[in-house]
Amino acid sequence: MFPTMIGTVVIAGIVGYASERSRFTHNGILQSIIICIGGAFLAYFVQLMFGLGFRSPGINAVAASIGALIIVPTHWRRK
Repeated sequence: MFPTMIGTVVIAGIVGYASERSRFTHNGILQSIIICIGGAFLAYFVQLMFGLGFRSPGINAVAASIGALIIVPTHWRRK
């Protein structure tokens, strides 16, 4: 369980950094990483409690990270 959670955090951090470097988002590197880690933790615990998600924890982490980046509204921030 613990190595899976650490792997989820690492994968989410990589997705957050890659999304910012590829200009998919414009939140800032640290903010994107935090958003991705939050989404990945949420998906990890939902998968543990209810069994919902993909079979692979890595796919869950990637899908949840991208989903969190899309869902979190960023259009209200100052430009």
